[in-house]
Amino acid sequence: MTGNAPTPSRPPPLETVELGPADAEASVVWLHGLGADGHDFVPAVEALSFAGKERVRFVLPHAPVRPVTVNGGLPMRAWFDIYAIEPGAPQDEAGLRESAAAVAALLARETARGVPPARQVLAGFSQGGATALFTGLRQARPLAGIMVLSGWLPLAAATEAEATTAGRGTPVFMAHGRHDPVVPFALGQAARRRLEALGCSVDWHEYDLDHSVSLDELADIGRWLECVLA
Repeated sequence: MTGNAPTPSRPPPLETVELGPADAEASVVWLHGLGADGHDFVPAVEALSFAGKERVRFVLPHAPVRPVTVNGGLPMRAWFDIYAIEPGAPQDEAGLRESAAAVAALLARETARGVPPARQVLAGFSQGGATALFTGLRQARPLAGIMVLSGWLPLAAATEAEATTAGRGTPVFMAHGRHDPVVPFALGQAARRRLEALGCSVDWHEYDLDHSVSLDELADIGRWLECVLA
């Protein structure tokens, strides 16, 4: 199955922050949340500890600036517009697909730099996690993994038709705070169920957290990255 998603116009290249060696053997492309930028998860990357990290390049892109409806239309870095984060809310399909194409271009650039898809992880937090999941499930070749932190599954109804065989076979790490007031815990659980129904292998973690990442979570992330990038 190759999926039948619409082909968006080619977006402009994303600017990135990069950590790690130029001759990396593996890559993690990590997408920030709404209103942040690529610098936001630099401290988290620096705090990660796992075997082989010194051979991994971390690529942290900046999302485009766009008005965000849920925040009163204020322009900020966002992977797509958000009208509301709740079941049944309208979704910015055009913005999401545009960002997915831009992120896919980053993955293709990593391949051109000598890191094959099987050595690439696509990660994200919150809106970045939603974008990572949307993009990773639609790749033509399986990635090493997809990591979704405090995220959800956007355009869930389209996923069954558009998810590729490679996407369904990619390991997924999902983590969510039980007391998240921004992206409800129930949305994370619903995404997990949809993925498992598609045959995806989901490594689920939940924490007594709000909309944030803890040291325990970073330890779990490190163990998972060590496993999928071994």
